[in-house]
Amino acid sequence: MTVIVNVRKGVDERKLMVAARLLREGRLVAFPTETVYGLGADALNAGAVRRIFEVKGRPADNPLIVHIADMEWLGKLARLVPETALTLARRFWPGPLTLVLPAEDRVPAVTRGGLDTVAVRMPAHPVALRLIELAERPVAAPSANISGRPSPTDAGHVVEDFYGRIDCIVDGGPTPIGVESTVLDLTGERPVLLRPGGLPLEEVERVVGPVEVHPAVRGQLADVAKSPGMKYRHYSPRARVILVEGDREKVTARIDELVDELKKKGLMVGVMAMERHRADAFFYLGSSIEEVARNVFRGLRELDRRGVDVIVVEGVEEKGLGMAVMNRLRKASGYTVLKA
Repeated sequence: MTVIVNVRKGVDERKLMVAARLLREGRLVAFPTETVYGLGADALNAGAVRRIFEVKGRPADNPLIVHIADMEWLGKLARLVPETALTLARRFWPGPLTLVLPAEDRVPAVTRGGLDTVAVRMPAHPVALRLIELAERPVAAPSANISGRPSPTDAGHVVEDFYGRIDCIVDGGPTPIGVESTVLDLTGERPVLLRPGGLPLEEVERVVGPVEVHPAVRGQLADVAKSPGMKYRHYSPRARVILVEGDREKVTARIDELVDELKKKGLMVGVMAMERHRADAFFYLGSSIEEVARNVFRGLRELDRRGVDVIVVEGVEEKGLGMAVMNRLRKASGYTVLKA
């Protein structure tokens, strides 16, 4: 049985204590962050963390992000914390930034994906922060979805994937950002972006200067995944996804042409875009990049539920949050991208 804890109206310590107790007992608890919902376990309990991998169907060499609510835990999890890490943490934590650092031995190998590094962040969602504080331990939490599926931005998405398979779902309503955290590797001479996310790269570079972008961000699969999202299939609905990129007017015309082509083949077609298109099913992404980021995973799941065969998605400009959105859409499409 899965316990659902409703805290949509805000932090309720009496209710959150139920979830915190389950975490301390080595159980799995899904909870909201400002990015997406996470599937949490005690990060220092190897047996509990293994259950995350089992339930998600997640490859064992795909490391987890450890969530903390107190800066003191950073030094307990990482054996080396460079000044750059402290500068970024002071500026952006709590927030959608994950730092990859050399790991302390106390962090189980399963949490690290077998690597000698640990990924750490402090979430900005009040429910997540208070839950971690009440649990009194760091919480390892990948996105609360079956591995490879679109990430969950509402408790209902977690219910779809995991009801009856995990111990608790903390329902805090829709997540405000909608794409996962930005991941920076700080183990080398200069910062390396491993995954674009809810904190735009431009904001990071304003604080620490130029950041190297790992080839995996642009689509090259990594041999070693130092961060989630680098090595395996991600964010994909059951339907085939086609991403259309280019000049806005040309993209709009190409989407209409593509819908006609696909429908002539007898396929049921869905469209995700920032303006209306004729299709069997349509999902409005929004008028701003912030709205698009909040809606992209919701749209993929919604069109899947409506039973379409193909989802045609309008690309966005690759700056600010657009970099994270396009990273997710390219992966969701398996890099099936049409240039308009």
